[in-house]
Amino acid sequence: MRINERFIQELQDKVDIESVISSSISLKRRGKTLVGLCPFHNEKTPSFTVYPESNSFYCFGCGAGGDVISFVRRMENLDYIEAVKAVAQMAGVSMPEDGYDDTLSKQRLRLLNANREAARFYHECLMKPENRKALDYFLKRGLDINIIRRFGLGYAPDDWCELINYLKAKGFTEQELVHANLARRSDKNGRANYYDNFRNRVMFPIIDLRGNVIAFGGRVMDDSKPKYINTSDTLVYKKSNGVFGLNLAKNANDNKLILVEGYMDVIALHQAGFTNAIACLGTAFTNEQANLLSRYADEVIICYDNDGAGRTATARALGVLNKTGLKLRVVQMSGGKDADEIIRTHGRERFADLLKSAAGTTEYKLLEVRTKTDLSTDDGKVEFLMAASEILAACSIVERDIYSTRLSNELGVSADSIKAQIRMAEGKLKRIAESKKRQETEAMLAKSFEDKNNPERASNLRAAKAEETLIASFMRNPDFYNKLKEQITPSDYVTAFNRRVFECLSKALENGIEPNLSIFSSDFTPEEMDSVTRIFHLSSSLSNTLRECEDCIKVLKENSAPPVKDTSSMSDEEFLKLFKKK
Repeated sequence: MRINERFIQELQDKVDIESVISSSISLKRRGKTLVGLCPFHNEKTPSFTVYPESNSFYCFGCGAGGDVISFVRRMENLDYIEAVKAVAQMAGVSMPEDGYDDTLSKQRLRLLNANREAARFYHECLMKPENRKALDYFLKRGLDINIIRRFGLGYAPDDWCELINYLKAKGFTEQELVHANLARRSDKNGRANYYDNFRNRVMFPIIDLRGNVIAFGGRVMDDSKPKYINTSDTLVYKKSNGVFGLNLAKNANDNKLILVEGYMDVIALHQAGFTNAIACLGTAFTNEQANLLSRYADEVIICYDNDGAGRTATARALGVLNKTGLKLRVVQMSGGKDADEIIRTHGRERFADLLKSAAGTTEYKLLEVRTKTDLSTDDGKVEFLMAASEILAACSIVERDIYSTRLSNELGVSADSIKAQIRMAEGKLKRIAESKKRQETEAMLAKSFEDKNNPERASNLRAAKAEETLIASFMRNPDFYNKLKEQITPSDYVTAFNRRVFECLSKALENGIEPNLSIFSSDFTPEEMDSVTRIFHLSSSLSNTLRECEDCIKVLKENSAPPVKDTSSMSDEEFLKLFKKK
């Protein structure tokens, strides 16, 4: 069952989409709309638009769109019911007592409760005398009891089903524990066997911004493999969105985040007073993680490990983060392979000095190139300056001037020669950019005919456009629907997706519900809402006349009519019927 539509309408009237979205991203007013950098894809030029009049948003860059419920659902990775509850709380509106199906919400809540109980179990196990080896592991790594408790660290016993038995006694089923990835299932001899996913490992609970335990990382205490086992994606956890420690670091006062590689680095830094340290989860830094960080900081200082893998990860993170508009700096890690080792070996003062001397993006890239060339030879100087010119070609004029002068003094090459080489590199970059822009334009042109939610659109473009024009016109002018509803039915729609949209719209109009995006948000996924929103905003470019709608209906009728038979083979009676039909 859906939530009562009248309640959704009341909620939409009371909530201010501008205040909801502006709490996550910075918006600037542009006439009747507001614009900002899209939180759903990386961009430097704002294409994310908020429409307060219709309580909607749409990004002209990636196509994300919807109402305020869709926005909250997407930002917080919630299901529909949870998003409605969150918006209702923002608006100070009480949820209806019944009349909606919150099965998925209840499943998510069960998994969160199971994770919370598991975290308590692991922490209690860590403190038991018989598991002293696990506690000693953390103590030998320099952690004190207070920080262990603050992060809720724990220990998974070396037993096949101790956690399962504990949680079953709490009322959880084995199937729920499998869904939470706390347990695994194997089928042998026609019988299902369940066993703990984490065994004989120290445990790191992963906590979201709301304080929910959503996942775990488990580490061995020796050199055995695999070193780490992490929770797989579940109903409450998506690894590509995961950031460890952000629930604590988001409260830092200086709007800076220190990005490190692992759990222990984060915890060691927090213990040393660097409470804005975080680590991104997963094997590669993602756009989703970058967008999340940009909501809580103005600057990110990257402190990845001082090895080949760390430098590769730094280059990847810079490439992704550079699209967010964040100020970026990189620490040259010296005195240890990672932040944890540097603090344990040299103390917090050494790490604080490293932070102060962190290099800007340009300086870091130049330093990386420098380490790969031999500047004692002329060939090495040429190789370095060629690479440096390509780096500086993407910089501001001021940066070019500063670094050209510095490199000239250091390498004995005239600043004019270096600047000339930079201009040549800039020309090459422009040609590459122009080629890329042409490719993007061609891709956008192709995309304008395609729709990931409506795969039939490209091969039925004329009919699909007629369908969308009718939907947009009926949403803008409900009286048009009342005048034309006898002439058009869902069966006239050629594409299945647009048929669903029309069915949902016509049902609302028949029930006297005001047509806006909220009537779709319960029946369509956040991704599907992108296409619905695109259609909704078509109305601003239409003539909004009955004649236009009638023409669209004619197109659909023609498209759905059976093919005309060859008249030469028709009988006189068939030809007469066809003539009368015409």
